[in-house]
Parts: sequence; structure tokens; C-alpha cells
Amino acid sequence: MKIGDVAKLTGTSTKTIRFYEDAGLLPPPARTSSGYRDYEPEIADRLRFIHRGQAAGLSLQDVRQILAVRDRGDAPCGHVRDVLTTRLGQVRGQLAELAALESHLQTLLDRADQGAPTPHDESGVCWILDTDPVAIAKL
Repeated sequence: MKIGDVAKLTGTSTKTIRFYEDAGLLPPPARTSSGYRDYEPEIADRLRFIHRGQAAGLSLQDVRQILAVRDRGDAPCGHVRDVLTTRLGQVRGQLAELAALESHLQTLLDRADQGAPTPHDESGVCWILDTDPVAIAKL
């Protein structure tokens, strides 16, 4: 199967397919006598797996490791579970950081809504951001 056929079948651009090949996510395909890539039909399943891994928030490195386990002939599901567990922990950490940022931004905006600075405010650039966030939280 030519690269254009694979691209159409999987909704992946030919550029991305070549990138995945260079990145080691796809095995190098056979070549026709004229030098065109000639993919086996199974490559479509592999590309779909890569897309599903990315949709789950996995990095290409994570996906490459999972595929390497599979390519060795081992069942990768235990490894997939470990990778997903790690990724979920990362997402939860990011959510906590975003919640803290949300709180900080709301505090700054609440302070800004209290009124404009007075002439005795001696801020360097903007009094809203020049205020100590710890002091704001105590207000």
C-alpha cells in the first residue's frame, strides 16, 4: 500500500507518516522497485494506535515504548496501565496547579475591583501585579 493510501485510510498526513517512521514509531516499509514506500495493511492499525495514545495524552515516547514491548512479542497491557497511571497523576498535578493559578488570578482581579490606586501607591509598573499575593490573600 502506498503512503498516500495509508494516509487517506487513517486520516494521517504523509508528512506525519514519514515523521513517525523517522521517530521509530513505524517500522521502515518495503520499497517498490521505483523506490516508493510499500506498507503492509497492518500499518493502519499501528497508526490508529498511535492516534489513540496521543488522544489519551501520551507522549510519542510513551507510545514508542508501548510499541517496542509489543514488537518484542510481549503483551503491552501491563505497561500501558503503568503509563496511564503515571499520566493520570501528571494530569491531576496540573489540575492542582491550575486551580492554584485560578485562585491567584481571582485574588488579583478582586483586588483590582476594589478601586484604582491612590497617589501614595508606589508601584513600579502596575499596582495590581506589584502587590504581594500573600498580602492580597490576607485582605
